[in-house]
Amino acid sequence: MGLTSHKLLILAAAAALLLLVGTVRYWSRFARPTWQAVLGRIGVLLATQLAVLCTLGLLANNYFAFYSSWGDLLGTGENGAVTVTGQPPATGATPSASASPEPRVVPVQRLGRAEVDSGSRGHEPKRVGEIEEVRIPGPSTGLSTDGYVYLPPQYFQPEHAERRFPAVIVLTGFPGDAKNLITRLNYPGAALELMNSGRMQPTVLVLMRPSPALPADSECEDIPGGVRSETYFTRDVPRVLGASYRISTGARAWGMAGNSTGGYCALKLAMRHPEVFPAAVSISGYYRAAEDVSTGDLFQGSAQRRNEADLMWRLASLPQPPVAVMLAGSREGDGDYQRETDAFEAAVRAPMTVATASVPTGGHNFQTWSRLLPPALEFLSRNLAP
Repeated sequence: MGLTSHKLLILAAAAALLLLVGTVRYWSRFARPTWQAVLGRIGVLLATQLAVLCTLGLLANNYFAFYSSWGDLLGTGENGAVTVTGQPPATGATPSASASPEPRVVPVQRLGRAEVDSGSRGHEPKRVGEIEEVRIPGPSTGLSTDGYVYLPPQYFQPEHAERRFPAVIVLTGFPGDAKNLITRLNYPGAALELMNSGRMQPTVLVLMRPSPALPADSECEDIPGGVRSETYFTRDVPRVLGASYRISTGARAWGMAGNSTGGYCALKLAMRHPEVFPAAVSISGYYRAAEDVSTGDLFQGSAQRRNEADLMWRLASLPQPPVAVMLAGSREGDGDYQRETDAFEAAVRAPMTVATASVPTGGHNFQTWSRLLPPALEFLSRNLAP
């Protein structure tokens, strides 16, 4: 029975309810002043509280999609979120794509399919597209992580059989699960509606987590002697996806977007690698790398590397890159987001350009982010070319 199975949730809820009713009904039997009765009281209280906590934990996990399977939760099993094998040491914060010979590209491993939430349009790929669940290897980093690829309807239409499409990498927040980009935010459904109305060009969406090194939060950094997340997203993922699908190899073919940690990553990687991602959208993202128990020691005492991960420092201290970015979020209700966004927007200079999208109020949650998807996808569509 899977971790996110509705049957497991119903079973846990039923067990909690039965234990609660049973405790109330038979509590008087444990009222005797004997050691057996005392142990009985302790036992039923612990069992009832454990069942309630398990039910609440399953509800929270199903809603926020933190973990998609038992193997994901425990870090075991074939469907684990990350595989690190023989990764070469990092050579710096912003490695050059030509610093070493290109390793052989391994195509994605197709794991299954998911349905497109298309309303009443049915499920035929030629009409609504198709979602493939995939494992994306990293030939130059040794990293690997699971995600989803949404192929638009035109990908399957005979008249577009030779066509190559632009692509957007979409990242969740941390820890997140790529699946909540489908079940909670419905990127494929939002893109399909925009494409059908002519507001978005046919585009491949690559839906992923922001860290290929769970349970650690790598903040999309290359860590010397450790995980090379930046290289994975900027070098491995585009090459592997380009070799696996009909995605354009043009100079303006790839964009990036994300929410929360994913928004920070999208903005940072576009600013560091405009030759790979000429356009990016940050939804409720922040502007400097988090440093906490989940990240560990990202910068290993290097003030220079910490500065380079601070996007405000980059705007003030380095030449601004030729990228187009959108900052999307709520004007009230999301902490210091609006104040920091105003400061970032004011610091942008040519050749970099910035646009904004906002809602009046909204928290750091799926409801807010869902409202911002249409302008985010339209912005990327305007700034990408196959």
